[in-house]
Amino acid sequence: MSPTLTIFTPTFNRAYTLHLCYESLKRQSCNDFIWLIIDDGSTDSTRELIEGWVLEGLVPINYHYQENQGMHGAHNTAYELIQTELNICIDSDDYMANDAVERILSFWKKHGDKTYAGIVGLDATPAGRVIGTTLPENIKDSTLSSLYAKYKVKGDKKLVYRSELTKKVPPYPLFSGEKYCPLSYKYILIDQEYPLLIMNEVLCHVDYLEDGSSMNIIKQYKKNPRSFSFFRKVAMKYAPTYKQRLRESIHYVSSNLMVRNYYFLLESPCKFTTLLATPVGIALYFYINHTSKSTFFKHTNDA
Repeated sequence: MSPTLTIFTPTFNRAYTLHLCYESLKRQSCNDFIWLIIDDGSTDSTRELIEGWVLEGLVPINYHYQENQGMHGAHNTAYELIQTELNICIDSDDYMANDAVERILSFWKKHGDKTYAGIVGLDATPAGRVIGTTLPENIKDSTLSSLYAKYKVKGDKKLVYRSELTKKVPPYPLFSGEKYCPLSYKYILIDQEYPLLIMNEVLCHVDYLEDGSSMNIIKQYKKNPRSFSFFRKVAMKYAPTYKQRLRESIHYVSSNLMVRNYYFLLESPCKFTTLLATPVGIALYFYINHTSKSTFFKHTNDA
């Protein structure tokens, strides 16, 4: 019988931290899963490390190497290869909570069906402190966008999706010379199909490393303007509030100025809002290009 859950991990030169995920999978009380590792062109000892784990035979591992495409390209590959009912992404610097697999599958067996996109659970620091806020207790399900816009949830959450849906929605776009597209592109599209079941339990422990995307978001804006422009159009179209639509429009303007696309207003799905956002978008463009900061955010991690 094939496993129910794929735990997939995109990785690039993270041999120094990937063992944390491996050790957490060895600790799982349920082995109804496969660990799919997408090696996105690593040049360190990642391959040798994983080959050693495969020989140990303690965790079911599917290792796939590809030329570097960036995190979103690795996600595209993972979604193509996944054959299980459910999937969850555990980043290369993160690891699963004890018994998380058993709790996910038990919860899904009890509550899940094809009217739901999957499950949304909690991320926590290595010390166990929930990232941001917990999920609302008085509702059974919600789209991801409504959790943040309507219920004022804060912080990253852990997503378990039905693989049928992650395959159904279009892949992340790959632009020449760019290596990052916001992963929430797919999440927004899936939100238009079905809600997520709310599971107020910690499923993953996360650590925001200095070389991670979250801590270098301004650099990502500079390096990947076409990807961000593409994403902002989708985010504008499906924004749950006008405030969010305006925010996405501001960033859309900024990204298009970076690639000298002066037809951005004609290409916008929300032309009037984009027109209103243009002055602030211009200011943001200059700020991003002149600031020495690497991120807008602060992450306080417990040791």
